[in-house]
Amino acid sequence: MEIQEELLSEGLTEELIALSRDWEGEDSCRGYRENGPEDLAGNRIFTAREDGALVGYLFGAVCRAEKDSSVMEKDAPYFEVEELYVVPERRSQGIGQQLFTFAEKALRGESRWILLSTATKDWRKILHFYLDELGMDFWSARLFKKLTD
Repeated sequence: MEIQEELLSEGLTEELIALSRDWEGEDSCRGYRENGPEDLAGNRIFTAREDGALVGYLFGAVCRAEKDSSVMEKDAPYFEVEELYVVPERRSQGIGQQLFTFAEKALRGESRWILLSTATKDWRKILHFYLDELGMDFWSARLFKKLTD
């Protein structure tokens, strides 16, 4: 397994869009849709490849906090993870954790925090992954309950 940061190219764009199309087809995330080139532009791209084939990715961008909050002060640099994806047949094999850890090391000195939002239907599994396996802290949640007639 090769974990690396790659510059966005036409070929990588095509690979990422193809995987995002597959992800959309899984129907595992509420409202998830296939990426377009505009969704990838300006992001740092971290990839997992096996024998040259893309089997996972993480992408996002360094931002600055717009205001003081209970987590960070105004202007603090943070990395906002837009997507972290691993192909279904390679899940639960540590690839997502390797991608996250690689990105974390690459961002040290440039960013003070890594933030992300998630919208998966399997929230128990994803919270276990982020909180227990990656050591992230829980900050807030947006909950909903559909009202019936």
